[in-house]
Amino acid sequence: MKHLNPLLKNQMYKIFKRLFDFLASLSAIILLLPFLIPVMIILKLTGEGEIFYLQERVGEGNKDFYIYKFATMLKDSEKMGSGIYTAKNDSRILPFGNFLRKTKINEIPQLLNVLNGQMSLIGPRPLTKEVFKMYPKKISKIISSVKPGVSGLGSLVFKNEYLLLQKNKYVKKIYKNKISVYKGKIEHWHVTNFNLFCYIKILILTFFVMLLNKPKLVFSFFSKLPKPSLELKKVLDL
Repeated sequence: MKHLNPLLKNQMYKIFKRLFDFLASLSAIILLLPFLIPVMIILKLTGEGEIFYLQERVGEGNKDFYIYKFATMLKDSEKMGSGIYTAKNDSRILPFGNFLRKTKINEIPQLLNVLNGQMSLIGPRPLTKEVFKMYPKKISKIISSVKPGVSGLGSLVFKNEYLLLQKNKYVKKIYKNKISVYKGKIEHWHVTNFNLFCYIKILILTFFVMLLNKPKLVFSFFSKLPKPSLELKKVLDL
């Protein structure tokens, strides 16, 4: 493998990654179906009767796509209150939606995006256009050079970012000046240092971070990852 042409090696890696993404997401959907069906029934019978929520995101090559999530908020919630930012005790969140968001179950339908090739299991977090524009062009160009992921270093480090947002009423300002800046550094590092070994490590890491709710484990697995400011470190328990 060491003596392969770098271009061929990269192509083989992409083929392997796509094949693994497809088979793993398909298997996960089949295995989780008995659990997901009751969730869909509850969503249909409660709230506003919506099962899925589709939101436009920026994908590979700056191509827009719609990400799938379970519905957790009122219809057209982006046009109400704090827009795309969710505040503490946000009145737009549906009762069952609160549970889905805290457990991250609302993210599971993204496996459909992986299945159809719009996303990968591992990659930078898929961003809304508004948030994508907050990143410097150099970083946004690198982020959009690969498929966004259901999980990734940025997603894991900022697993509890809502805690930071809830502590500050100037949500948009703090996101632009603090969160997006550090997220950009992490995603830049992620893409420029990504390889097959990194892909496997993040898959394993995702399981432990979600199970133990310990985002700081990321820095044990990836010691060279850019470190957060003292403020973010304290608020996000890193």
